[in-house]
Amino acid sequence: MHTIYLVVALITVVANAGDALAGFARAPFVLANSAEVGVPPGWVPWLATLKLAGAAGVLLGLLGMEALGFAAAVGLVLFFAGALLTHLRARVYYNLAFPGAYFAFALATAALTVVH
Repeated sequence: MHTIYLVVALITVVANAGDALAGFARAPFVLANSAEVGVPPGWVPWLATLKLAGAAGVLLGLLGMEALGFAAAVGLVLFFAGALLTHLRARVYYNLAFPGAYFAFALATAALTVVH
């Protein structure tokens, strides 16, 4: 079980850190997706900060601070639940799999933190 937790948590860290860096860089796909679902461009760096904080917290959880890792994973679950709701509210369904995958990995990380 520990190996599965390690792999899932590392995927969560890498995916969220990468997405956060794309947000900080104002990558065209980030800005286009944000605009399509009604998120103002000024929010992008703040949202990227939340994702990077979540990734850092999950990483610290892997390094022994399990309570912080769990809290960070739950924070990412809530973040991506909001992203899913935002996509649904805006009726942008074609790329719903992206926030859905981030949500699933964060949820799996939180659950595996408890049981590993």
